[in-house]
Amino acid sequence: MPDKQLWGGETAKAVENFPISGETVPLPVVYWLARLKGAAAAVNGELGLLSKRSAARIEKAAEEIAAGKHDSQFPIDVFQTGSGTSTNMNANEVIAKLAGEGTHANDHVNMGQSSNDVFPSAVHLAALDVAQNELLPALKQLERSFARKAKSFQNVVKSGRTHLMDAVPVTLGQEFAGYAAQIALGAERVQSALVHVGQIPLGGTATGTGLNTHARFAEKVRARLKRESGLKQIAAPLDPFEAQANRDALVELSGALKVIAVSLTKIAGDLALMGSGPRAGIGEILLPELQKGSSIMPGKVNPVIPEVILQISAQVIGNDTAITIGGLQGQFELNVRIPLIARNLLESLQLLTSGSRVFAEKCVDGINVNKAGAEASAGATLAVATALNGAIGYDKATEIVQQATASGRPLREVALELGVDAELYDKTIDLRKIARGNG
Repeated sequence: MPDKQLWGGETAKAVENFPISGETVPLPVVYWLARLKGAAAAVNGELGLLSKRSAARIEKAAEEIAAGKHDSQFPIDVFQTGSGTSTNMNANEVIAKLAGEGTHANDHVNMGQSSNDVFPSAVHLAALDVAQNELLPALKQLERSFARKAKSFQNVVKSGRTHLMDAVPVTLGQEFAGYAAQIALGAERVQSALVHVGQIPLGGTATGTGLNTHARFAEKVRARLKRESGLKQIAAPLDPFEAQANRDALVELSGALKVIAVSLTKIAGDLALMGSGPRAGIGEILLPELQKGSSIMPGKVNPVIPEVILQISAQVIGNDTAITIGGLQGQFELNVRIPLIARNLLESLQLLTSGSRVFAEKCVDGINVNKAGAEASAGATLAVATALNGAIGYDKATEIVQQATASGRPLREVALELGVDAELYDKTIDLRKIARGNG
């Protein structure tokens, strides 16, 4: 019944009351809300609170929604009542209509639940699901792409840079290994946050007391959802009032996503700089040429994927600010900024997931070394004089660098002129050896 209106009066009121953004609640939240309703009906049936026939019909209706068959039946703007009550009522009405005559939206579909515990539970589960099954695999793909390039570039010596100024030589492989580690650590931060995200407030009903729900209801629903979804982090909260009164776990997850955005900003910026040129830039790597870079300058190619990653990262950082503000505005027994948090968190998860895959497939996997550029930067950095410190001292090495800088003459020529033994210089100024450091 895709074209038939299934919602009722409460949904219609909400549609009329909130003509705000034209953007509806993220579908993963809707799907998990439906799964919660289906599991709740099944458990209420097991507990003898709902007839087996009614429970089965509600389950079937919820399954259809979770499968994406009725997306058009959830028209309420995401910027709505802060508890998500409107969308919870929307789900109750649609499921009741699908389940058939005799099914009541509140008495049956919403049995043992309140918007205050079931809607935030759906948001937690949606975030947990997307993070576990979509974001983390995408981050692993990106990490592996950087790790493969790190191995491929392990013998490519180039100038190191600190403060954007020439520093002692490093290898391109060392830099890419660092990028791989950044992504791996970001994934670890997400994984750590998911432990708390999985602690859902289901069972608290209106204020955390569990009024009007069976004592075993929440435990049995959580177990059922955990078994059916494979999300091992689903668990009881440490305290029901903590779980219902705040959304700290979602703020924590958003913080982990922000760190990934910060990492990606640094990495994408580095790649754009290293690929700059082809003649007037740094030009140590060759980024994949994906499209024309200018409508007027022939042959120009731009770092389009790093630029997309930089924009994605900025949006995720902005989303985190909104989530933080939403998280700190709960009062007493309930946070009432949950739709805002849900909208921004799910967007951040989606952006980082698709962005990581695109970054890996369309950029990192296709990066090649600009051999001439890397060799030129490695040979040009005067910071290699650092390796002479142990033999001639910091002050003497500084004098050599300053004279070479001022005159434009080769470092070796100046060093020998100032009394450095040629054999010592040639033995010490070995670029690959310097890049290895103490390795």
